[in-house]
Amino acid sequence: MTNSEPVALADEAPSVEDVTAYDKVHLTEYLRLLDACAAGASESEMARLILGIDPDKEPERALRAVASHLRRARWMSERGYQRL
Repeated sequence: MTNSEPVALADEAPSVEDVTAYDKVHLTEYLRLLDACAAGASESEMARLILGIDPDKEPERALRAVASHLRRARWMSERGYQRL
C-alpha cells in the first residue's frame, strides 16, 4: 500500500474528549482531511480519496463519514493534540 491509497476507516470517528488508539492510528488521515478542506476539496473528493468510500454508491455514508472525521480532525488540531 502506498501513501496515496485510501485507508479503510470506521464510518464514525470517536467523539470522546480524549485521544483514542483510533485517533493515533489515523492522524495522517485527519491531517489529509484538514489539508483537503483548506484546499477547497468537496466532501465527495475527501470521501473517495481519503476515506476510501465511493460517494456515488454510498452518498449518505460518505457524507456522514467525512463530517465525522473532519469534526474529529478539527478537535485533534485544536485540543486533542495536547493529550498526545
